[in-house]
Amino acid sequence: MRLYGYFRSSAAFRVRIGLNLKGLAYEPVFIHLGKGEHRQPAYGTLNPQGLVPALEDGGKLLTQSLAILEYLEETHPLPALLPNEPIARARARSLALLVACEIHPLNNLRTLTHLRKALGQSEEQVNAWYRHWIADGMAKLEAAMAQTAGTGKYSQGDAPGIADCCLVPQVFNAQRYRCDLAPYPTVMRVFDACMQLDAFDRAQPGKQPDAE
Repeated sequence: MRLYGYFRSSAAFRVRIGLNLKGLAYEPVFIHLGKGEHRQPAYGTLNPQGLVPALEDGGKLLTQSLAILEYLEETHPLPALLPNEPIARARARSLALLVACEIHPLNNLRTLTHLRKALGQSEEQVNAWYRHWIADGMAKLEAAMAQTAGTGKYSQGDAPGIADCCLVPQVFNAQRYRCDLAPYPTVMRVFDACMQLDAFDRAQPGKQPDAE
């Protein structure tokens, strides 16, 4: 397997965690988003979406982090990223999608760059935007985890899974922007439990070979 990613990409971070949890070896290929390498023709030919991560397996290219995680689950079922029961599986997916579709798109590199360059927002204004949407999304995530049945040691039950693959990178991003995470004790309890595991620790941005 070959994983195209960038150390700060939270979407690539999700897939690194998933690969580690399943004990799957992969060759990292570094695409520097800050230098625009994802927009270069060579990468565009490989991945027309021009995004990371992308996973190459058996000569086939897979894109979009959650689709990749689902592929890994289907091709390498154990250890599982999803529980057995349908309602628990749906809840785990719901938590993952809450992060990947509701929180992350409002705060990813493309959005923040557009705010700065196209809309002329100052760094202070960009940071205020970021913190506003982190607070909005994290409040929803905290409520979903604290007020509905299913949360255990991890987001869904007592085994790490797909929701945790999404939760941990989002917390890393929030910490990087110095967001106040004290209002989200359930989220942070699960985050701390995840970071005790080697699969999460090895996947963190600062431990990647391309980290700056």
